Parts: sequence; C-alpha cells; structure tokens
Amino acid sequence: MNAKPDTEREHEDMRVSLPHEAFKASLPYLLALVLIAIAGYWLIDPAPPKKIVISISKEDGNYQAYARLYEALLLQDGVALEIRESEGPLPSLDELRREGTDVDMAFVPGGVARSESTVGLVSLGSLYYEPLWIFSKGQRRTGQLSALKGRRIAVGRTGSGTNILTRMVLGAAGVTAQNSTLFEIGEDDAMEALRHNVADVIFLSGVPTSTLIQEVAALPGVTLVDLDEAEAYSRQFNFLRHLVLPEGALSLASNVPPREVHMLAPTVTLVARESMHPALVYLVLKVLARVHGGAGMLQQEREFPSDKDTDFEMSTQAAHFYESGPPFLDRYLPFWAATFVNRVLIILLPLLALAIPLSRIAPAVYTWLVKSRIHKLYGELRFLELQLRDRHHPLELSTFRKELDAIENKVNHLRLPVAFSSHLYELRSHIELVRSKLSRA
Repeated sequence: MNAKPDTEREHEDMRVSLPHEAFKASLPYLLALVLIAIAGYWLIDPAPPKKIVISISKEDGNYQAYARLYEALLLQDGVALEIRESEGPLPSLDELRREGTDVDMAFVPGGVARSESTVGLVSLGSLYYEPLWIFSKGQRRTGQLSALKGRRIAVGRTGSGTNILTRMVLGAAGVTAQNSTLFEIGEDDAMEALRHNVADVIFLSGVPTSTLIQEVAALPGVTLVDLDEAEAYSRQFNFLRHLVLPEGALSLASNVPPREVHMLAPTVTLVARESMHPALVYLVLKVLARVHGGAGMLQQEREFPSDKDTDFEMSTQAAHFYESGPPFLDRYLPFWAATFVNRVLIILLPLLALAIPLSRIAPAVYTWLVKSRIHKLYGELRFLELQLRDRHHPLELSTFRKELDAIENKVNHLRLPVAFSSHLYELRSHIELVRSKLSRA
C-alpha cells in the first residue's frame, strides 16, 4: 500500500485539528458545567422519597378506608403509603409537628386544631363532609341542643374528633357536665348504650354510607335529631356547615329518615408538613381528586377536594392545583417522568445563565491556545536571531543552521486549523529571513 503524500497528509491534519483544538479549549468549561449540573440535580432539588407516612385515628373507619384507597393509587406511581394509627386527630397533629418525625400527613376534622399551633403545617385541601349525627331515644322531639340539659349523653371517646366537636356545640348551648351526664365512650359503645337505654342521646361522626350510622339509624325507637338551630351554629363556628339530609337518604326501603333533617358538618382536611416534597404533594393532590371528586349524598360533583373550610394555611402547590389544575407535565407524563423533567429544568436554567458568558470566553481561550504554539516557535527563532547578531557568540554557523533547521522542522509538523494558516506562512517567511541573514554572515 502506498503511503499518502505529505501534502495530502498535511491537508488532513489541518482538517481534523479544528474540532480537536475546539474540544481541548472547551473541555474545562464542559466539565465545570457537567459537575455543576450533577451537584445541582442531587442537592438543589433532591429526588422525592419513595414513601409517604400518614397518621390516622385508629377508631375512625372512614379514615382507614380512604387511606387504603390512597395506598393503592399511590403504589401505581411507585410510591408506598405507610399508615400509622393514633389515638385521635390531636395525637396525629402532635406527631406531625414533632421535630424529627417521619410522618408526612394526617386527617384532621375542621375545628379540632383551632387551639393548636399550626406552624410548619399546611393544608392539602378539604376532602369531604363528616356530619355530626345526633341520635335520640324516645318519642320526645329535640330541635335545640339546649333541650338536652339533664339528659344522659354519649359525647365520644376522649380526644376523638367527635368528642372535641360535640363539647364545642354543647358548650355553646349551655349543656355541660354540671347539668347533664356525659359519657366519654367510643362509637360502638355509644350505640350499645343507646340500644340498652343507658344513654338518651349519642353523638357520632361519619359519612352517610358508614355501617355504624346505618345500624344506629335502624335501631327501634331511635330518631335522628333535626337541628333547628343548624344555621346559627354554622355562623358561630365558621368551620361547620349547615347541611340538609334528604328524606330517605339512609334507607329508601324503610324511609329513614322520614323527613328532611338539618345537620352540622365540618370538613375533613388532609394536613401535611410544610417540608413535604412538592412532587409528592402534587401526586397526592391528583389522588385526592380521583378519590373525592365524585358526587355524594351531601356533596356535588367536583365540590371536593377544595380549599375551603381549613384551619391551616393552604400549601403553595395545593393553592395552584385548585386554581389551575395539576402542572402541565403532570397532566401528560407519568409521575417519575414528570419529576425527572422538572428537576432537569430547574438545573438547566441556571446552567444556561452560566453557559452564555462561558461561550464568549471559550473562543478567546481557543485562539490563545492555538497562537501560543506559534508564539513559542517565534520565541525560539527570536532567540536564535539574537545569538546570530552577537558576533562574540562562540557557536559556529553550522550549529546555527542545525538549530534553524530544527525550528523549521517543528513548523512543518505543526498542525493548525485552516483559519490560522496565515500565521503559519508568516512564521515560515520569517524563518527564511533569518536563513538569508545566516548565509550572509
């Protein structure tokens, strides 16, 4: 195989040297950008955790059922939901506020946290109405809570949401432990107390489809209290809503209740730590919309989840979600893909701000790197010329010629981009100028 001519090989060297030199000049800046991007990806906006912990009251069947639904839906996006039981909403709030806790969310009925600190906690929205059901034994009609003075009343287990709300409304009506008999017992025990005439009135919390509510409503001689003052209570306690339960809502077959019933109902709020990862917040909000967005006996379609009736400041993500819906990427991409793209965009924008000034510096550095190789040979040539001018210099002319030939040989093997060819030709002409001086010496 014949070797390529020197001119052809030189032409190829000149063609490949341009990208090679450009890469060398840009390499430090590229490495800096890559390192900044990697550090930012992991530190500026860390990846969301793969697990969420929710605290719920162990005696509330509604919370249990909804938490299980959340668990199944979150798992579809690769996020596990750990359910932890507590003694009630206040213990759940205490656990959520505790420093160093790994609990992320908790169910809290409206009004429960009014006397508690909400620093560091935010609302992800109201989820549904949880009416306060008042069941009475006997034929005597009870339209006002003040008429319960002197009666035996089951007000819910100590620390439960039912107990806290019941004591609020009874206290407003002047019904206290001093003028009535109050039983602080659980909901199942309250039903049995009403069944066996141990209690005259019981207060329960739950949705209309709750098994417990259905069973109590079906007890012989038990009536659901129609609260005449429901509107007044809802105005005094702004976390309570005045709702009307339609006739036959609990049982069309038995026509229970036999007439419309005016009730009071707080909304249940999902409370989260303010430090919860934004990507997980949006994922939870999408799950809430799927679970609670439908119509029910007491709510219109898409009435929930919402930003109403909350004792907590609304989270930034939740406020945006209820105003504009989920973020653009979350509407069309799976959770993991939307999270990845969002994190990349957060890093990309600062990098572009860095890349623009670096893009102006890199060409200047590139030009300097190329010219420095020419200037080095110019320095050798200049030094040789100064030695030639010094007549007292001990070197012989033959030695000067060898050194000049060595410089010329370096020039001939110097690979430069085409854009710098003029500098190469100038250097060769200057070598010839020194050679002519050497021949006249």
